[in-house]
Amino acid sequence: MEGALTARDKVGVQDFVLLDAYTSESAFLDNLRKRFSENLIYTYIGTLLVSVNPYQELGIYTVSQMELYQGVNFFELPPHIYAIADNAYRMMCSELNNHFILISGESGAGKTEASKKILQYFAVTCPMTKSLQIARDRLLLSNPVLEAFGNAKTLRNDNSSRFGKYMDIQFDYKGVPVGGHIISYLIEKSRVVYQNQGERNFHIFYQLLEGGEEELLASLGLERDPQLYKYLSQGHCAKESSINDKNDWKTVSSAFSVIDFTEDDLENLFGIIASVLHLGNICFEENHQGCATVPDTHEIKWISKLLGVHPSILLEALTHRKIEAKTEEVICPLTLELSVYARDAMAKAVYGRTFTWLVNKINSSLVNKDFTKKTVIGLLDIYGFEVFDKNGFEQFCINYCNEKLQQLLIERTLKAEQAEYEMEGIEWEPIQYFNNKIICDLVEERHKGIISILDEECIRPGPATDLSFLEKLEEKVGKHAHFQTRKLAGPKGRKRIGWMEFRLCHYAGEVTYCTKGFLEKNNDLLYRHLKEVLCRSKNRILKECFLVAELENRRRPPTVGTQFKNSLSSLLEILISKEPSYIRCIKPNDRKEPSKFDDLLIRHQIKYLGLMEHLRVRRAGFAYRRKYEHFLQRTKLIMTTISLFTSRTKIFIRFPRTLFATEDAFEFSKHQLVARIQAKYKACLERREYVKKRQAAIRLEAHWRGALARKAAQRRTWAVRTVRKFIKGFINRNKPLCPDNEEFIVFVRKNYILNLRYHVPKNVLDKSWLRPPGILENASDLLRKMCTRNLVRKYCCGITAERKALMQQKVVTSELFRGKKEGYAEVLSQPFANSRIDEGDINPKVLQLISTEKIQYGIPVIKYDRKGFKARQRQLLLTQKAAYVVELARIKQKIEYSTLKGVSTSSLSDGILVIHVSPEDHKQKGDAILRCEHVFEAVTKLVMLLKRGNVVNVVQGSLQFYIRPGKKGTIVFDTGPEEQVYKDKNGQLTVVSVRTKSS
Repeated sequence: MEGALTARDKVGVQDFVLLDAYTSESAFLDNLRKRFSENLIYTYIGTLLVSVNPYQELGIYTVSQMELYQGVNFFELPPHIYAIADNAYRMMCSELNNHFILISGESGAGKTEASKKILQYFAVTCPMTKSLQIARDRLLLSNPVLEAFGNAKTLRNDNSSRFGKYMDIQFDYKGVPVGGHIISYLIEKSRVVYQNQGERNFHIFYQLLEGGEEELLASLGLERDPQLYKYLSQGHCAKESSINDKNDWKTVSSAFSVIDFTEDDLENLFGIIASVLHLGNICFEENHQGCATVPDTHEIKWISKLLGVHPSILLEALTHRKIEAKTEEVICPLTLELSVYARDAMAKAVYGRTFTWLVNKINSSLVNKDFTKKTVIGLLDIYGFEVFDKNGFEQFCINYCNEKLQQLLIERTLKAEQAEYEMEGIEWEPIQYFNNKIICDLVEERHKGIISILDEECIRPGPATDLSFLEKLEEKVGKHAHFQTRKLAGPKGRKRIGWMEFRLCHYAGEVTYCTKGFLEKNNDLLYRHLKEVLCRSKNRILKECFLVAELENRRRPPTVGTQFKNSLSSLLEILISKEPSYIRCIKPNDRKEPSKFDDLLIRHQIKYLGLMEHLRVRRAGFAYRRKYEHFLQRTKLIMTTISLFTSRTKIFIRFPRTLFATEDAFEFSKHQLVARIQAKYKACLERREYVKKRQAAIRLEAHWRGALARKAAQRRTWAVRTVRKFIKGFINRNKPLCPDNEEFIVFVRKNYILNLRYHVPKNVLDKSWLRPPGILENASDLLRKMCTRNLVRKYCCGITAERKALMQQKVVTSELFRGKKEGYAEVLSQPFANSRIDEGDINPKVLQLISTEKIQYGIPVIKYDRKGFKARQRQLLLTQKAAYVVELARIKQKIEYSTLKGVSTSSLSDGILVIHVSPEDHKQKGDAILRCEHVFEAVTKLVMLLKRGNVVNVVQGSLQFYIRPGKKGTIVFDTGPEEQVYKDKNGQLTVVSVRTKSS
């Protein structure tokens, strides 16, 4: 820890006790922010660990990290949860006493994850035998089962524990984990029947629906969609992207088998879970007498089947209430509201008691049958102090619990500090720090009084309401200094307290509670009629949860507040008997975003976790303390320059700045000393190396010079022989292959082939080729042919069917127009379209008229009347059988291919196209005179559909066409400065086009 102080300006101090301004909340927050920004999520306050949830994987929980912290002094390494776990384990083993680790914080602060990390640390680092591996696995796998049944998604946390959990891990005398025991506190049963917007019910419901096999769901009468169930859909977030219910179901299912759940256990357990969902879907209606009825008994039948009760008896228990008089029982019908209450009460009671059964079942699998003495380490994962906009009965109980735990923390911390100072012979009187303890004592007295008054209101005869409870509070505890209501508050305070609210001053600040629902939640009554039904259930789990003996006991069951108060007292007795360790978990932001530090939210948690008060207690005496041997081993270099307060076995430093000055002086002296030692040592090493290198260099130079001389002589001899061979080969190069020219010819061949690879043609049109030597002309010709064939093959293989069809069209175009019509060259580089008209642009009536034929091609055209040559916008549609000239929703002319006589177009660049029909065909009015933008494409498409040759006539000057059978007309083609189409004075159609440059 001391070594990290030199970087304190950047990453803060590892222990808040070393803060100079330890009373400043801003300094505390600034130190926490520095460490969080460097992904240092752990910081100490003495032996208390402050943990900030990073909301990301940091890679600090590996097996190597576990081994690093194993058996190491607590302050020797940076703060870590493994240090807390290892310190508790070592102290337990060495002193043979029991320990507990208290983990607290807001929902989403990482309490559950912290307890998992501690369990994983013990599982990896503790000695283990094969026979005890089952106990270890059950300890680890109890977590996913309890999380499935006791955790839920809330607005603050996707895996929020909705119950308090205390787990004892039992170790034998060798330090081997051999068993465990779990105690649960205050399961949030109200979540079973109601969830706020953005929240979910307990995970197990969604896991069963998402991951359960089809056969299982069918046997339970369930469907996969959670939106079908009222108890699962109220929060409107049944599906959550950050939660994988299917994978979680697999984990829970495998955990069941390890924890020793039988098939019968699981069948009964899933039956109960399914029955809760069916209960939520029971719908009540009000009859004419104002009583509740159930019109659809489908859900009743499933619940009866799953719980093993008679349908009619269950239906009666949900809609009637049994009232016992002295000599008789009277069954009264329930109103709609009371029936809904009875249904929800049954769901809460069934789930709550099943959860208790589940914990007991896990405990029975964890029990160690060796009754020798064990030591234990307890893990307490419990809700932190809660302050919301609206605080109810649950927050009252949770905050009461936190008051007691804070009181325990302060007492144990003060006691530990006092014991250490007394052992070291140091006088210390922390009177001013008992202030917090006094507040906690007063708060405890006040809480007990409120719970007692609440119980009195619940059991007293006559009508009791939340308002009457508040009035009773004002009467009984109204004079308490830490209690206020609107009536008792001053003029300023009244505006902030509602008529149904009271305010308590806790150790962490003021909290306002709304009394609405206090009595109902404290009562948590289940009608006797429903209890009788559940006690007679054939479901084995419910038989254990609802005993018949309960029906014989006429006493009123204890209220929730009394149960919680008693269980808390029992918990405190357990904790007082053990040595404590503390982990305070902090949530950095509400959005679960990594690296985001919300100052206001964290300042709020610092206050409610009591961290500043704990820091003040630790700083009441000395900020730093270490054993002599550890301190001297580190700082003996500068001991002559510093003055410290010493006791019997330890060094004590009161002010952090003294420790900082000590560390800075140590760092400065260390660097100076290291520099001198390094200089001397380096000089010695360099001298030795120099002598060795000099001697080696002399020997190496001698050998190297001889080797170079021999190598040069060999190379010269080789060069002479090689040159002679090549000269002889060149002289005899034209002779048949023989020893005299063999090497030369091989060289020439190789050199040519190697050069040829850089001059190979890249495409079919590239006719270049590397000129070969005379002896390789034949081989060169063969290679050239092979290369050409390969290029042609590659080109052909690369042509797609679509491009092949396009090329075929271009071939047809070439046969029709090449050298005959202007503009042909420009068209070659332009791809043809499948159609120039989308189907959506064709009138639906036209499509209906030609529905038997598939349109192969369409193009917008201008049609000229045969008499006056007036231009009209039309569409030319080509099918497999005919060509259609279309005007909006009408077919103006249909020309069947069988009657089509020919197609004429001019040799100029105009877009005129004349489709000739047979003059004998009296169905036709005459030839069609059309003009289109893509005349080459249109004529090509028409010719390919005709599948006939010699159809197209490219004319020069003029062409004749039939106006009607027996009467002809003339079209004259000419060139000019601009394009024109008009009827001349001779009554002929004159088409003027601009001559293209290429022509």
